[in-house]
Amino acid sequence: MPSIYASNDALAYEQSMGRWSRRLATPFIKFTGIGNNIQAVLDVGCGTGSLALALGDAIPSAKIMGLDYSPEFIAFAQSRADAARYSFEQGDAVTLPYSSASFDAALSLLVLNFLSEPERAIREMARVTRPGGIVAAAVWDFFGGHTFSRILLDTAAPLDPGAADLRAKHCSDLTHPGALALAWNSAGLRQVRQSEITVRMDFTKFDDLWEPWLGGQGTLGAYLLGLSEEKRSLIEHHTRQAYLAGASDGPRSMAATAWVVRGNVPRSD
Repeated sequence: MPSIYASNDALAYEQSMGRWSRRLATPFIKFTGIGNNIQAVLDVGCGTGSLALALGDAIPSAKIMGLDYSPEFIAFAQSRADAARYSFEQGDAVTLPYSSASFDAALSLLVLNFLSEPERAIREMARVTRPGGIVAAAVWDFFGGHTFSRILLDTAAPLDPGAADLRAKHCSDLTHPGALALAWNSAGLRQVRQSEITVRMDFTKFDDLWEPWLGGQGTLGAYLLGLSEEKRSLIEHHTRQAYLAGASDGPRSMAATAWVVRGNVPRSD
C-alpha cells in the first residue's frame, strides 16, 4: 500500500530531506544497540539509502537489505552501494516479501508515520525478525520538535486551508510522546524503550531551505507544487520573513528532534 509521501525524484529528495536523514542515521543506529554480531539487517522504507549505508559502515560484516515503495529511490540507492553487501528492492512495508525470522534486525528511519497502515508495518517488521532480534524506528517529532517544517506550515496555515490539513497529518498520533512505545508494545515486542534524538538542520540562507521543496518531494514539496503560482509566492514571502526573524538573510541552524524506539522480538522459550 503506497505511502502519502511523494517520492519520484531521488536527487530532489536528497536536497530536501536526504541530507538530514544521513545526519540522523548514525545516532539512531547507536540508540538501537545493534552489535557487530549482526549478520542480516532490513531497512524498511530505505529511501535513497541513508540508513542502509550508515548500517554498512557501522557493521562491516552485515548484509544490508533495503526496501522502498519508490522505484526511483531504489535505483538511486543501488547506484551508491556495493552490490556484494547491499541489496535494494521495491516493495510494500505493510506486506514485506520475506520469510519469517529472516533478519537479525529490522529498522525504519522517518517512514512509519507516512504509511496508511503503520501498525501492520510494525507487525511485519517483527515477523521477519528472528526471536531475540531488534526492531527499531525513528519518526520526526513534527508536533513539537521540527522547526524546519513548522516554519512553513505555521506560516502557510492562515493563508491556505490545505496547509492546515497537511499540518494536522504531520502531527499524527504516531509522532506524539510515547506513541511509538505504545505501538511497539501493542505489536508484542519486549524490552521496549522510547527516547529522542536531536540533530541540527543547517541552512546557508533562505533559498537553501526553500528551493529544495520546489523539487516536489515529500509531503511539503508536493503541497507547494500543487499551489497556484500566486499562492506559492505569497507563502514564500511570509515564510522568508519567518526565516529572517528580523535579521538579514544568511545562515540559520534549526533543531530537529526525532522520536526513536527499539524493542526485541520475543523468544519462544
